[in-house]
Amino acid sequence: MTLESPQSAVSDTLRVAQPSQKAAVAERPGSSGKWRRRIAYVILIAYAVLMFIPFSWTLITSFKTLPDSVRLTLPDPFTTSAYQYVADQLQPSILTLFWNSLLLAVIVTLTNLVLGSLAGYAFARLNFRFREALFLLVLGTLMIPDQLRLVPMYTAFNSIGLTTGPGQYVAVILVLAISATSIFLLRQYFLTIPRDLEEAARIDGAGFFTTFLRVMLPLAGPAIAAVAVLQFQGTWNGFFWPVVFLTDKAHYTLPIGLAFFKLSGGFGTNWPPLMATVVIATVPVLLVYIFFQRYFVEGIAASGVKG
Repeated sequence: MTLESPQSAVSDTLRVAQPSQKAAVAERPGSSGKWRRRIAYVILIAYAVLMFIPFSWTLITSFKTLPDSVRLTLPDPFTTSAYQYVADQLQPSILTLFWNSLLLAVIVTLTNLVLGSLAGYAFARLNFRFREALFLLVLGTLMIPDQLRLVPMYTAFNSIGLTTGPGQYVAVILVLAISATSIFLLRQYFLTIPRDLEEAARIDGAGFFTTFLRVMLPLAGPAIAAVAVLQFQGTWNGFFWPVVFLTDKAHYTLPIGLAFFKLSGGFGTNWPPLMATVVIATVPVLLVYIFFQRYFVEGIAASGVKG
């Protein structure tokens, strides 16, 4: 039997202990993940601040005087004269522009929700001939620019009298009544809902429409919220189709009013009232997004899970 020296025993112990210590350090939970999350938060916060700068500058300029509006300073003096100008002297009035935009945005949002949910459910759950080909055809419409459809759409609506009077609103609504984006988002969300729920409803005697109305539609709340936010924001800020069909000043929307407000200044723009109008136009979209934010993010995330 050989006896080891105390020094060799200690060295052997250290060699055995070192790998275990390294393993313990390597298995320390969340050390690298925490740093990645912190870096991601810093980048997202910096991006959010960068995106907020234009709106904050618009808000600051709306409380300035015209000579002070071209300077990179805070309002001095602080004045609300721009908002008074918008309320009293803007033609058409800010209330008319606001009402026209709200009317179109609400109606177009509702039509996209109704028609988009029906089409999305059909493409997701119903088995019919050429279903996939038709769905690809619907997605293909996203590649057709609005400028390419301008002449045929205007000619068709003009032939049935929808380019004069209140029919101008109808023309804009018909063009924007349904979009491929709404169908796609709702169809993708319906695909994530388990089929067991539908089968249970059918065992109870429910048909396709009853199953859609009482089972599938209540479960699609996040996707419906996402489509509502996207369509409301898109229609509220839409310029192309309203400026094509809405030729009467009494029918102008806020984007058209803003464009003519800027052009009416000639070589000099009255910046504070223009910025005040922009702030007023931003408030409804901001409120809609704040109200539906949670469902909007959930709906967008879930709509991309299954193809």
